[in-house]
Amino acid sequence: MFIKTFKVKKKAGAAVLGILLAALIAAAVLIARASSGKADIYTLKTEEDRQAFIAEMGWEADEEYEECKVVLIPENWNDVYTKYNELQKEQGFDLEKYKGRTCEIYSYHIHNYEGYEDSEDVYIDLYICDGVLIGGDVCCTRLDGFMQGLRKA
Repeated sequence: MFIKTFKVKKKAGAAVLGILLAALIAAAVLIARASSGKADIYTLKTEEDRQAFIAEMGWEADEEYEECKVVLIPENWNDVYTKYNELQKEQGFDLEKYKGRTCEIYSYHIHNYEGYEDSEDVYIDLYICDGVLIGGDVCCTRLDGFMQGLRKA
């Protein structure tokens, strides 16, 4: 059996130990954040905020929303709401805690969805409650349409 030892000067050893400790802390934070399943908190109170968020998700959209409607998230859900909330949970959101509350849904026409460029049928919907994003989707309103999460794939 071989045992190899190294002698490191105190200052160099402290620096190496500090770097290793910082790397371990950074890795732990990243792992904890990734496994938490929670979405980042986005405050989207202004049109500028919403446009910046849409761009961050990878989309090109109209400069103004096409529609804004105020909706009540019902207390009792049918299968449609339950399935929609599954999509929200995949993104780190959860509409359960907003049951019985009203929110605004801002809809923007998307111009850069692959295969649907400049189609009038693809939208991003942002669900906002008290200025905070609580969910959303990208969808195609055609008969054979689709629905996906907010981030461009």
